[in-house]
Amino acid sequence: MDLVIGGGKYGCKAVEYLRESNRDFVVVDVNPNCEVVKVFNLKKSDKIKSKGKYFIQGDLSKVLEVLEIVKPEFVFPTAPIHIAAELARIKFNLKPWSEEVDRILTGLPMRVVVSCGTGTITVSYNRDSICLENCSSPDVCPVTKLKKPCPMYELIRFAYPNAFVLISQQLKPGLGAILGGDLIEFLKWAEDKDRFVVATSCKCHGVITALTR
Repeated sequence: MDLVIGGGKYGCKAVEYLRESNRDFVVVDVNPNCEVVKVFNLKKSDKIKSKGKYFIQGDLSKVLEVLEIVKPEFVFPTAPIHIAAELARIKFNLKPWSEEVDRILTGLPMRVVVSCGTGTITVSYNRDSICLENCSSPDVCPVTKLKKPCPMYELIRFAYPNAFVLISQQLKPGLGAILGGDLIEFLKWAEDKDRFVVATSCKCHGVITALTR
């Protein structure tokens, strides 16, 4: 059973892959008429189930419920926010730890920093251009023509060794997911922390968030 967070363009990509792979999944989105529902005519459910292919309306609070019951193998964080950080913020009533952002930045080369603010840094090896559709993430970026010195998640670990780093694994070109077990482990790890840094990253891009009570 897998979990897709967000029912827009990238949620549709995730559902297309899961249907082709004949995997059970649940999609969670606040919009009951989101693109995923319309394109794939997904059944709507008011109850969280551990099998089937269906849609549940809800926000990230509902996602926390789904994680608890379904314990998905893969999680597709397709919504345009840092899902792991937002789940922790909601679950533990946290706020941005903005002061720590400067410390994180000292370990990052500025050529990979896309944006910074409100406790969050976005990084990319392709900072200034649009990525190719369905890119396979080769070692040499097809847009910049530059060889990546290491996967982005390793660069983040170097910049801030104490961060909890969730790795987005590429399942096919243009589509990645994090392991559900890793996300659940992160939430357990964060439970008794007064402040921490969490990152989600693939080989090319990443988002880093600092949170505090």
